[in-house]
Amino acid sequence: MFYRPENGHGLPHNPFNAIVTPRPIGWISSRGADGGNNLAPYSFFNAVAYEPPQVMFASTSAKADRDGTKDSVANIEETGVFCVNVVSYALRDAMNASSAPLPKDINEFEHAGLEMADCETISCGRVAAAPAALECKLTQIVTLPGAANKVVFGEVVGVHLDDSCLNDGTFDVTRFQPLARLGYRDYSVVRDLFSLTRPDQ
Repeated sequence: MFYRPENGHGLPHNPFNAIVTPRPIGWISSRGADGGNNLAPYSFFNAVAYEPPQVMFASTSAKADRDGTKDSVANIEETGVFCVNVVSYALRDAMNASSAPLPKDINEFEHAGLEMADCETISCGRVAAAPAALECKLTQIVTLPGAANKVVFGEVVGVHLDDSCLNDGTFDVTRFQPLARLGYRDYSVVRDLFSLTRPDQ
């Protein structure tokens, strides 16, 4: 099969999301200039640089009460900071609950039954139960082609790690089993690992 996206794929569901998988989930917490807290998952998310450490996430839709974007992007535009919370398998239901398209004045931490902790280096909340969290300062927001496509880049200025996930000096993901986004309504969980030695090592 071959198709041009501009002409449509002819399938019951768009295969694009199922092709580019698995994708890590950036569970983004932010705080608006009015002090309101927001929490939302984004599956267009990744780390993009080591030194200094940097991450990105993309927002691809808009809410009627946010003038062409979503709560996360609007808050980050106002305050210049955000936090990336890592989603463990144990937090899957809370993550899903926080994806609801709620009005901007509703706190998703409370809606999902999550305890919020304060960040150390930025004025923002984070998911207390997350196995790791990355405190970020905004570096740039890039507008992409399309009605509401924006990519948010941030520099990581603080890192939280759950001590129970440290094993012989490494951050052991099998101890919390990170969630990954697949296509459609599907997810996966990381439980099994294998190692490969690169040719130059």
